[in-house]
Parts: sequence; structure tokens; C-alpha cells
Amino acid sequence: MKLLILTAATGGGHVRASRAIQAYISKHPSESIDEVVVVDALKSISSILDKTVCDGYHFLATKTPKVFGQLYRRTNVNSVLSTLVSRFSSVFSIKLISLLEEQKPDVILSTHPFATEMISHLKRAGVVTAPLICLMTDYGPHRAWIADKVDAYVVSNGDMISEMEAMGVPKEKIYPFGIPVGDVFFSAEDSPAFLKRIGQDPSLPTILIMAGSFGVTNILKIYRQIVQLDLKFQINVITGRNEKLYEEFAKLVPGSPKPTKLVFFTNEVENYMHAADLLITKPGGLTVSEALACGIPLAVFDAIPGQEEDNANFLLTHNMAVKLENGADCGETIRSLLENSQKLNAMRSSCKGFDKSRSAENIIRLIQNLYQQSQSQNS
Repeated sequence: MKLLILTAATGGGHVRASRAIQAYISKHPSESIDEVVVVDALKSISSILDKTVCDGYHFLATKTPKVFGQLYRRTNVNSVLSTLVSRFSSVFSIKLISLLEEQKPDVILSTHPFATEMISHLKRAGVVTAPLICLMTDYGPHRAWIADKVDAYVVSNGDMISEMEAMGVPKEKIYPFGIPVGDVFFSAEDSPAFLKRIGQDPSLPTILIMAGSFGVTNILKIYRQIVQLDLKFQINVITGRNEKLYEEFAKLVPGSPKPTKLVFFTNEVENYMHAADLLITKPGGLTVSEALACGIPLAVFDAIPGQEEDNANFLLTHNMAVKLENGADCGETIRSLLENSQKLNAMRSSCKGFDKSRSAENIIRLIQNLYQQSQSQNS
């Protein structure tokens, strides 16, 4: 069986989820899955389309978040706007036919709503007969993900089931397996040894700050506030490939009252997470999933109106996070957590209790079952 995973780079989460599935199959070979191919659907259609969509998403989400939030909400109802988005995907679906003829997949898994809609359109047209699985990469549903020819939806949590049923999705098609992340996030290295290796003190409480790839400036204000707290702790900051943010932090760290390790990019995110007592971050779907896999409580900030707000609300509802409000004294919010070990431990227990360690395994089993069903129907 050949599995084709379609994704797109509007944000890093869609691609990371795809790679997590691919990596799991590589580490745990399946007798029925002979080949896995990951393709960026937008790039395969047109580099111009890919740049337009990705740059447009980046601009709206970072420069005009209120407009982005309005579009997100309006397209989440049965409106002319949501129909236009669907038609946009249908028009470009024809461009995927050559890819599908080349790859000849037995099962298709999509981690992006545009790709899901495109394959659904081709299934309606009879061009594609392979089962289609939609892997949703956030903690709240949106109609953009919903398409009539999807055979199964994999969602991050059980709360989404009733909401998706209200959108017309049959309950039997919804599988709350969780968003897949790398195996490394479920198995901790020796955290004290790791902290010593990076020059930090294993005996001190540790805060991890992850700013993400988008331009984030409020995190500088948060850092300035928390380093003034009269508590003993240390900080690790990962800026990703955000050069401007790294340069700004580099000005603050040398004179900081708190021991701070500044990291531009690392392949050891899981070790930094496992070694932390609290993660301060934007609530992107994959970052949230990786943190929950590590059992680390979160303090979330600057949620993009729309899916990141849904992610944050899920965490807050289930006592896995606190919210750092714009304009508020974030330092006091962090103080209240660090000084209240009972509250922090309860949050950590909630995170660990949200166990999706078998997500990839369950997704593979679902792929196999759908493939077997399709073979039986075609024989």
C-alpha cells in the first residue's frame, strides 16, 4: 500500500504533523504500508499560488489579526464566503491530477484544509477512489476542514466531536486520536544531565520561552517583567529562525537578573520541554501538542484570533494553561504559578492525563482499515 500525505506550509504545524506520521512509519515498519510520500499540495500546483497563500496567511495573521479573526469566524458559518473558499479549492484541484497519476496512492491523508477540499472534489468527480483521511491540526473545528468525500477525520480531542456533528459530520467518521508528534516528546532524557550540559542549574525551577517563527514582540515585554520577579528560577529562550527576535533577546540576556540560555534554533526542543517547569508560548496546534506530550503546563500569549484562540480556550478549559493578557502584568501571573506548587502540579497532571502517545499508531491502524475496506469494496 502506498500512502500519500498532502500538506501545506501555512504555518509549520501542518508539515510537522505530516512528518511525524512519516517518521513513525519509518521507525515502526508496517507490513501493509510499503511507501509513504509527503507532498506540499500548494507547491506542487504552483510556486506562485504557494507564495500567495502562505504570504497572505502570514500577513493577515501577524499584521491584521483582527481581520484574520473576522474571516475565520465568517467562513465558519454557512455563508457565501465559505462557499467561495470551497470553490477556490475545487478550481485548483485539477492541478493535482498529474501528481496523483504519478504517485498512484492507495490512501490519501491530508493535514491541510485546502488539500482536503481538493481531494474531496476529485473524489466527487470520480477522478480519485482512494480513501481520504483528514488530520485536523488544531483544538477546535472549522468548516474549512469539512468536505463531503472525507472518509475519516482525525481530531485532537473529544470535545470536537459534538461541534463537528453540528456541522454535519457523522460521529462514526470522527476519531479523537490526537495530533501526532515525534516519539521523542513522549520519552524524556535525563533532564538534570541535560540542564548541566547546556550550562543551567538542575536545582532551579526552569521556564522555557518559545516565540515561534512569526514576528513576536510582546514576548520581550513578558521577559522583562518576569526577570524582575524576586524568585529564584532560570530561563531558556528558543527564538527559532526569527533572527530579529534573537538579536533583540541578545541585547537583554547579558544583563538579565535571571540566568538565561538563548537559543536561535535547536533540534533538541523535546529536551528543553522535558527540562522545563513551565512553557511560555503562542498556542500553535503542534507546539501545544508537543508540550502536552511532554506533560508541561503552558502560559499562552498573543493567540491569533481564530484557531490559536480555539487552542488556548481548550487548554484553559482543561486546566492545562494560564493566559497572559495583553496590557496586564504578566510577571504576577507567572509569580502566582511558581509560588503555588499545588496549582502548577495540578496543571501538570492535567497535561499528562491528556495522553495521546498512541496517536500515530492509531492513525496507521485507521489507514490500514480504510485500505482494507476499499479493497473489499472494489473486489
